[in-house]
Amino acid sequence: MIKVLFFASVRDQLGVSELQVTNQDNTDLDSLLANLIKQGTVWNKALNTKSLMMAINQTMVSSNCALKDGDEVAFFPVVTGG
Repeated sequence: MIKVLFFASVRDQLGVSELQVTNQDNTDLDSLLANLIKQGTVWNKALNTKSLMMAINQTMVSSNCALKDGDEVAFFPVVTGG
């Protein structure tokens, strides 16, 4: 299983803070994201954006990475401060 976490406005749009998914159809970050986006219009709007930030096991990633059982993936918007 892969633990998927959603933060800030992504969590608010989806109405869920975490999911557990199998890694059978989610062997890499791109396939996981594509499978989540397929869940409907709200998912597509929240996750199909260039400004989406991603982390695997609390390490920021900017491109596709392999996933394995037990990984934790997080999706969140760009955060600015000032």
